[in-house]
Amino acid sequence: MNPTDYAPSVLMTGCSSGIGHHCAHGLARRGWRVIASARRTEDVDRLAAEGLSAVQLDLDDPESIRAGLEQTLVLTGGRLDALFNNGAYGQPGAVEDLSREVLRAQLETNLLGWHDLTCRVIPIMRRQGQGRIVQNSSILGLIALPYRGAYVASKYALEGLTDTLRLELAATGIFVSLIEPGPILSRFRDNAHKAFQAHIDSEHSLHREAYRRTEARLTKPGAVQPFTLPPAAILDKLIHALESRRPKARYYVTFPTHLLGALKRILPTRGMDWVLDRVSRGGAG
Repeated sequence: MNPTDYAPSVLMTGCSSGIGHHCAHGLARRGWRVIASARRTEDVDRLAAEGLSAVQLDLDDPESIRAGLEQTLVLTGGRLDALFNNGAYGQPGAVEDLSREVLRAQLETNLLGWHDLTCRVIPIMRRQGQGRIVQNSSILGLIALPYRGAYVASKYALEGLTDTLRLELAATGIFVSLIEPGPILSRFRDNAHKAFQAHIDSEHSLHREAYRRTEARLTKPGAVQPFTLPPAAILDKLIHALESRRPKARYYVTFPTHLLGALKRILPTRGMDWVLDRVSRGGAG
């Protein structure tokens, strides 16, 4: 798909800030017909005021997903060339401190909502004979770190589901790609801190000392980890996944993703656990 030939359309989730917001404007500047979605009406109104076509879409609500996609197709004349699943949040907390409801909420937003929207989009792309589906995963879809179990679970599941989908859609003209970023400048830590405060009883947990370090990391202004990149690093990979004649199955973003992805392939589990323990103590992730 080449935006110099015509204006291909893309529906993007999680566009209120950070990666989604930057990529929505970046693709629009390249000639894409961007449909930027967000959960809150005030964010939808702001995106529209910025010159983007915007729809409300709450990944936790199947009816909102249906209505958001329906509105998207009205705006695009019934065609949709690409889907960029991006809307997500991180729920910090030790695995033993995660209630069933909190873990379910993490999976609803980060996995099941994406799956619902993707399954609604696939028949449209099948009728067209082509399409691109790009999933914004994470380094934490490749490796695990302490106190990030809910988010890790959502991204590991996303990786497996996406790999399976890519195999099932082979030879349909629909290409499926994963983007796997490490630390990126965004409001991710702000939102994670709100989720932590809402759902984790840190003062009565056996992990309370570790939680104090977690909160210090989440509330520290600016980049916390080395090798943090701006959202433009994601946009570069997204453009390739959407426009290349041969998009990759996976796009690593940031040095930590490349390094830890390589180490996982060559180290035994015990050795990798040693590395990840040091990474976690250093505040990465």
